[in-house]
Amino acid sequence: MTIKIVSFSDLTKKELYKILQLRAEVFIVEQNCVYQDIDDKDEKAMHLLAYKNNTIIAYTRLFKAHDYMDCASIGRVVVRKDYRKHGYGEELMRASIQGIKDIFKETTIKVSAQLYLKKFYNDLGFVQLGETYQEDGIPHILMIRKEED
Repeated sequence: MTIKIVSFSDLTKKELYKILQLRAEVFIVEQNCVYQDIDDKDEKAMHLLAYKNNTIIAYTRLFKAHDYMDCASIGRVVVRKDYRKHGYGEELMRASIQGIKDIFKETTIKVSAQLYLKKFYNDLGFVQLGETYQEDGIPHILMIRKEED
């Protein structure tokens, strides 16, 4: 898997198209969830694209503190369905955590995680904050990862 992190303005039209296609494929069609994916936050985010054989197979958005949450955050975590169960999700998140550290110089990171992925995020050092809540009809939990400098 090859990782690339770019700003919104540095995304090519084709990359943006493929990212939006992947997000719609998973978050809207596969999860049967009608929601507004294009949310005006893409322009503030850094975009982590994971490639395999010149195809975007996974993606996240990276935010510095106060651009989305009160600390740095990772969102729109997605792995193409036919590439799951091969460890790419963990590799994607480790690259995202490192990207936050390298780009924003921050070590406290929050995610709004789908509840069923709690163990996945726990294994990456995230712990739950607060109670379960509904987001677009799907149970979520807020999770935080703090690392000592």
